[in-house]
Amino acid sequence: MKNLISYVVTKTRAINGTYHRFLGRHFPRFYALYTTFMKGIQMLWADGKKARRIKADMWKQNLKFHQLSYREMEHLRQFRRDITKCLFVGLVSIPPFANYLVFLLMYLFPRQLLVKHFWTPKQQIDFLDIYHGLRRRSHSAIVTHLRRASAFVSHEKLRWHLTDLCTKVQNGTHPTAHDILVLRDCFSTYPLGFSQLQASQMRALSQAMLLTPYLPPPLLRWRLKSHTTVLHQLDRALARLGVGQLTAQEVRSACYLRGLNPNHIADDRCRTWLGEWLHISCSLKEPELSLLLHNVVLLSTNYLETRR
Repeated sequence: MKNLISYVVTKTRAINGTYHRFLGRHFPRFYALYTTFMKGIQMLWADGKKARRIKADMWKQNLKFHQLSYREMEHLRQFRRDITKCLFVGLVSIPPFANYLVFLLMYLFPRQLLVKHFWTPKQQIDFLDIYHGLRRRSHSAIVTHLRRASAFVSHEKLRWHLTDLCTKVQNGTHPTAHDILVLRDCFSTYPLGFSQLQASQMRALSQAMLLTPYLPPPLLRWRLKSHTTVLHQLDRALARLGVGQLTAQEVRSACYLRGLNPNHIADDRCRTWLGEWLHISCSLKEPELSLLLHNVVLLSTNYLETRR
């Protein structure tokens, strides 16, 4: 029986190899899509198993999300976003014959309907550039909102610092950590605290965070606060680990999540920028997290241009 099973497995692998060579030789474009899709399925399945193991450990050890290691926290955060997108596609595929249409749409619109596991290496770079271009569109509106809000800051010195910061960003200057942290009191209460943000501000900030801006203001406020809180927890875990412990890919992913597009920036400059971000983030308390949310724009807008 063991010899029979071994023979069947060997034959199956040989037939599968022949089939792959046939596809690669006669249908190279389809074969590239096929291999990308199959690898994506395997990676997504592996991510799911790892996420399940992390959740099981949390339950056994009675751990909260913020008590996990940085890599475990980041894995759970990213998997939640990926599986939400996959579940949406799965729900659309439920009606009879809809799956054929969904497969066609996934081929035509991979950026909108598929997660990064199913993107080719070139698509990963191109799509991240596109997404970054979309969030950059909101940067000028966010800085304009900050300048308008400065008129309502009661403390004269803070009002001057906020106006000066907006001028620096609009003029193409990369602000220092001190320029940003000196304003922490402005973002804990009116007019820039989470509870005081206007609907137009929250829509622009949602776009900068790659979140949908087409929600009622209470939901926008809740989503922004929730995502910023998770980001702050990730920053504290990363500070404990140390930026030097991250691989090059982990550094690039961390920078992209925080508003910087690392595709065209050297690794050492990405690490320098991430260190600046962590210094600011770890200096903030929970009531001041609105500043961390705005920091996605303030610290990233001119970083590449200033260092050229």
